[in-house]
Amino acid sequence: MDEIEQVILVDDEGNQIGTAPKSSVHGTDTALHLAFSCHVLDDEGRVLVTRRALHKRTWPGVWTNSFCGHPRPAEPVLNAVKRHADSELGLRLNDIELALPLFRYRATDASGIVENEICPVYIARAENLPQPNPLEVLETQWVHPADLVTALDSAEWAFSPWLVLQARQLDLFVAQRRIQAGAR
Repeated sequence: MDEIEQVILVDDEGNQIGTAPKSSVHGTDTALHLAFSCHVLDDEGRVLVTRRALHKRTWPGVWTNSFCGHPRPAEPVLNAVKRHADSELGLRLNDIELALPLFRYRATDASGIVENEICPVYIARAENLPQPNPLEVLETQWVHPADLVTALDSAEWAFSPWLVLQARQLDLFVAQRRIQAGAR
């Protein structure tokens, strides 16, 4: 019998207050829980964006950052990042750095499902080409940060809300916004 995937419930300060089945925390009244996001770069400085599989419970078919996930109870977040990189994209990562340790968001998708997460954000480099798991990822694309900023600014609705919010805070994208604003 498969083990039921658990997520870590947290209070407003990010302290663990319990666990719950993952399936029970992504609904219309989602408890605050711990997650993470990762933006993967290649040797050319391009960032990997992914399109979520069509059967995903939240934001199906939407373009997003490289990958996201939830650490298991008692699992260090960095270990969860590596585990999800491998299971979702077949990626080995290096130079993993914590870029936004206090990122937090709450968003509701078109079906009424709520994401409510304390979600540290990592940036890493890929050691190999992605091999997407079709249960998680429909498509992948390597893009230059400036091109992603342009896309986010012109069609925010086509992207996950957490990507849009993270791009407003990550140095990788903030610098591109400044350059583009100066060119206008």
